[in-house]
Amino acid sequence: MTSAPSPAAVPLETPPGNGGPPPASAAPRSGAGRSPGQLALRRFRRDRTGVVSACVVAFFFVVAVCAPLIARLYGKNPYDTYGQDNPGLLDDFGFPVRPNGGISGAYWFGVEPGLGRDVFTFLLYGIRNSLLIATVTTLLVAVAGVVVGVTAGYLGGKTDYLVSRVIDILLAFPSTLFFIAFWPVLISILVPPEENTPVWLTVVSLISVMTAFGWAPIARLLRGEVLALREREFVEAARVTGASPARIVFKELLPNLWTPILIQATLALPLFVTTEAGLAFLGVGLSSPTPDWGVMIQRGSNIYRNDITFLLFPGLAMVVFVIAFNLLGDSVRDALDPKTRR
Repeated sequence: MTSAPSPAAVPLETPPGNGGPPPASAAPRSGAGRSPGQLALRRFRRDRTGVVSACVVAFFFVVAVCAPLIARLYGKNPYDTYGQDNPGLLDDFGFPVRPNGGISGAYWFGVEPGLGRDVFTFLLYGIRNSLLIATVTTLLVAVAGVVVGVTAGYLGGKTDYLVSRVIDILLAFPSTLFFIAFWPVLISILVPPEENTPVWLTVVSLISVMTAFGWAPIARLLRGEVLALREREFVEAARVTGASPARIVFKELLPNLWTPILIQATLALPLFVTTEAGLAFLGVGLSSPTPDWGVMIQRGSNIYRNDITFLLFPGLAMVVFVIAFNLLGDSVRDALDPKTRR
């Protein structure tokens, strides 16, 4: 007759949380089940520098979009010469009577020496015009760079060789000097000598020239990426199944190129802001009375010895914007590609 097992020999279940294996319904570890975009957004939110930079950049764009509304609420516009129309704002030498550039409750950033325009509204519209030109240029550069770079990398052969040589020439070409030399010739052809240059023609010329010389870096980067991607297994599998070149490009290659495209775009926009301002400073871009960052800095550089206020506000605003956007670009790169984290 077999005896019953003793109570000590009966195995006991280990309750969860006391050293035993976790239950099957335990929560997945952090990051599991998230898409790459969600993971990138989560990493970006943890980057305080990136979040602050994004807020600063967003503030500048909101100011640019709402410049007419802000100016209307403020009660002034960037074109009226308040210093000449209102006695007591400028002295006999054309400088503000009040200290610090004429800053007061009526003129928050003072008045411009000479003409006496309101600096606050002039800066608002200057930010608006500069960001408009830089943003449109960045979009066109990104599109042109993607089309040329992906085409050259995917087709290869003579097409790749020809495009690569064109890119090398553009990267070595002094675009700023070319624009300075070519601008008067272009204007003399398109505009009669007795007429003023239309603002729209200046804007279109700026965007066209910066786009023509700005797509090469993005195209070169994407060409190299496509040359590596087209030899991967998933691309070969798509070819074997009979996928068309267009389907391979749009379904297999482009989804793997959004990260470098976005990073290059965020780094290119502040570059175009400073380029446009530099051309205006040299007198071959936008000119007075059109509000612009470069126009204000160019004007302020002539009178800063007597009054630095007019140079201070546009210079400080542009420095803050460019630094914030560069930091934002670095944070976006770190969020999309953690391997390059600083």
